Amino acid sequence: MLIGASVFAAEFPDITIPELKTAMATQKIVLLDANGTDSWQSGHIPGAVNFVAAKTDLAKSLPADKSELVVAYCGNPTCQAYLSAAEAAKKLGYTNIKHLRAGIAGWKSAGEKTEKGS
Repeated sequence: MLIGASVFAAEFPDITIPELKTAMATQKIVLLDANGTDSWQSGHIPGAVNFVAAKTDLAKSLPADKSELVVAYCGNPTCQAYLSAAEAAKKLGYTNIKHLRAGIAGWKSAGEKTEKGS
C-alpha cells in the first residue's frame, strides 16, 4: 500500500511555498484545500476553494482552461488528503496539477497570511 501511495503521489509534482506565491502573483491558479470544512473555515490560503464543500460539483470551481495551474494541499507534509482533490481535478481533465507538500501548517509557519471562511 505504501508503494502505491508514493507512486500515486509522484503523479502530482510538488510546489514550494515561494513557487506558489510567485504563481499566485503572476498567473491564474486554483487552490484546492482538502483539509475539511472546519479547517477551511478557521483559516486557509487566500482564495482557496473548500474542496469538501465543492467536490460534488467541482467543475464549477475550476477554470475552463484545463491547462491552468491547480494546486491541492492539506494539513502538512505527511497528510494524504490532498490526493482526493488532485485526483478529482485530474478526472475532470486538468493537466497541470501540483501538490503543496508543506500544507496549511507549513504555510502558517512560514508566516504567510490566511483567510477565514465565510
